Amino acid sequence: QAQLVESGGGLIQPGGSLRLSCPASVDILARYDMGWYRQAPGEQREFVAGISARVGRTNYAGSLKDRFAISRDNADNTVYLQMNNLKPEDTAVYFCNYGCSIAKCRPIGRWGQGTQVTVSS
Repeated sequence: QAQLVESGGGLIQPGGSLRLSCPASVDILARYDMGWYRQAPGEQREFVAGISARVGRTNYAGSLKDRFAISRDNADNTVYLQMNNLKPEDTAVYFCNYGCSIAKCRPIGRWGQGTQVTVSS
């Protein structure tokens, strides 16, 4: 299984925006659904958003759809997570993986290091 490398995290004030990136091979993007996950301190990793491989259908956890947007750019082989109006409770390490675009699914790839997002004033 491949391990993807996430980037784009950082320290951001509440209300700010970040865009996370997850480059992947052409083969993975063509064959598999993609998902973003996050793990807050002391919490289990949870599903954030997913996008299907063929039709690009998107899914989000809870109310995150109002603030987060997952997308896939086939031109640069990258999956993005646009996060707007960030809140302190969004603070977590964010991961991407492949094989799933919904919450109740086990991704295929090996988990990478993730990218830290810290929302604080």
